[in-house]
Amino acid sequence: MPQKSFKTTVTLFFLLFLLPLYAQVTIMTWNLNNFGSSKTTDEIEFIAKTIKSADIVAIQEIVTNPSGAKTLAALHLELTNSTGTKWDYAISPPTDSSPYRSERYAYLWKTSKVKLKNRPTLEQTYKDQIEREPYIATFEYKRKEFMIFNFHALPKKHQPEKEIKYFKFFPTQYTDQRLIFLGDFNTPQSHSVFNPLKKMTYQPVFTDQKTSLRQKCINNDCLASEYDNIFLSKKDFTIESQDTILFYEDFNDIKEARKISDHIPIAVRVTPN
Repeated sequence: MPQKSFKTTVTLFFLLFLLPLYAQVTIMTWNLNNFGSSKTTDEIEFIAKTIKSADIVAIQEIVTNPSGAKTLAALHLELTNSTGTKWDYAISPPTDSSPYRSERYAYLWKTSKVKLKNRPTLEQTYKDQIEREPYIATFEYKRKEFMIFNFHALPKKHQPEKEIKYFKFFPTQYTDQRLIFLGDFNTPQSHSVFNPLKKMTYQPVFTDQKTSLRQKCINNDCLASEYDNIFLSKKDFTIESQDTILFYEDFNDIKEARKISDHIPIAVRVTPN
């Protein structure tokens, strides 16, 4: 029996191992806590290093003053310069909410991996019921489209469930789309407000995973609450892996880490079905 040539062996390796990896897209979400002029150049470099492995990054809590957009542009430039990969980005207008709660969202993405289909927009259908309306964007990957809802809910003391309950209407509103709901919900996935979404097959990627940072670590436990998550339907996506990025472990002091953010980033690697 003739032996396989080196070229044939390399080709088989590529088909069996590299192509399945290439057929995946990594989506990350991160509440970057007062993202604007408060972030130093070193902190921007650290954020870029932390998110560079993702293909799409959804960001919450960008300040509405000009420094928010300016700092996002600096992060985009740092990503491009440090990775040698072309990135693009989009930033939302200020949310249509009370001035002290208004903020901006953003997306950053690798143009070689995904294509933005339409200009992202704030979803206005329930703007009178949802304080910071979601920022939606449609991406195309391998000729398959999916829509991301980037969201930051009201703080826990203001009952975020009273606005999250409107998310159950989006799947019937966007019936022709693969939907992903992600961001900082200020609510654990176990809350009954998510039950309607779960019944529609939208399941949380993370369960029992705390994502906000304590003010002070207790016995090396630095995480406080289960707030951030990613919801998607397994009929629309195959989940290849998920990851929590414990960036605070790179700091000797949790107070220093909290200058980056009081939340950790979370990510999921998926293949659209």
